[in-house]
Amino acid sequence: MTTGKQLFTTLQADGTLTVGIEEVTFPEPTGNQVLVKMEAAPINPSDLAILTGAADLENAAYSPGKYVATMPEPFNSGSKARHGTKLPAGNEGAGTVVATGDSDMAKALMGQRVACVPGSAYSQYCIADAMMCLPLGDVSCEDGASAFVNPMTALGFVENAKMDGQKAILHTAAASNLGQMLVKICQEDGIELVNIVRKAEHVEMLKGLGAKWVVNSSDPDFMKQLREAIDATDAFYGFDPIGGGQATDTAFKAMEQVAVGKMTEYSRYGSNQPKRMFIYGRLDKGPTILTPSYGFGWTLSGWLLTPFLQQAGMETMLRMRQRVLSNITGTFASSYKRKVNLEEMLTKDAVMDYRAMKTGEKYLVTPWG
Repeated sequence: MTTGKQLFTTLQADGTLTVGIEEVTFPEPTGNQVLVKMEAAPINPSDLAILTGAADLENAAYSPGKYVATMPEPFNSGSKARHGTKLPAGNEGAGTVVATGDSDMAKALMGQRVACVPGSAYSQYCIADAMMCLPLGDVSCEDGASAFVNPMTALGFVENAKMDGQKAILHTAAASNLGQMLVKICQEDGIELVNIVRKAEHVEMLKGLGAKWVVNSSDPDFMKQLREAIDATDAFYGFDPIGGGQATDTAFKAMEQVAVGKMTEYSRYGSNQPKRMFIYGRLDKGPTILTPSYGFGWTLSGWLLTPFLQQAGMETMLRMRQRVLSNITGTFASSYKRKVNLEEMLTKDAVMDYRAMKTGEKYLVTPWG
């Protein structure tokens, strides 16, 4: 019988969000399952959806190992499906396999350090599927903790682009940890990349990594720079983690302006150049604003890693995972601003800090710290 601490998040119908640590008993793994003693787990933007959401954290009630906050409308009603359900949190992490089910795949992992995606990584132990475990070999748990979400997502963008016959990608909020990985992947794979950032220091950082096309949305001639980059690369295909506001709208406008500039005769319907954007995050929780003035050849859709991997198939997923493992301290390395244990991650200072999702200020949770 294995017991340990685990974090849970519960949203009630009245908008009360409770995030706290409990002592729990973990089940014995069966079949293809493994029990992992967790040693490190990052706090990614995708984790904040259930960890904090749009809750009023400034005025929350904080106590050791717990906080209680209010979720405002319309966000509370929009989360109706989770009302009253106690959810674990933490998409990914790394640790050591201490027990296994009876499948050969599970047994082969006994005693190994692995990266995994259990969905319950903010915990001292977790049950994971052996199929979704990546043996780390000599790589430390801290280095391997972020081996899935950002690396596989960045790789997924490039794989998706190749499947769709694209030779260039546009990426907004491109100075992120994931964005830096994407710069390196695109260089390795010969894919052109247009990076949109919002600060001069982010331009310098990405150019320092070898990025050729970096445009700053704060510059007065931003649209001119963006059009020139799209014109030079044919980046009519992009990914946006911002979600709210007009980031995607701006990208579509610039793409259409470039396409219209290449037309040999006028059409009142605009260009027939296909333009596609994928939203893969909600850094801005406001509405996605579109002002269609970019012809009719545009497509906007969502993008999530798990459905993409299911569509891509096992062979592609295994190839991607092996590439990540081979470069986990290089192309796919993550850096952290601060390490916190389970109790420390629920203090007001920490919550307010990691909820801000500032570039280069990622947190790492060490459940036994």
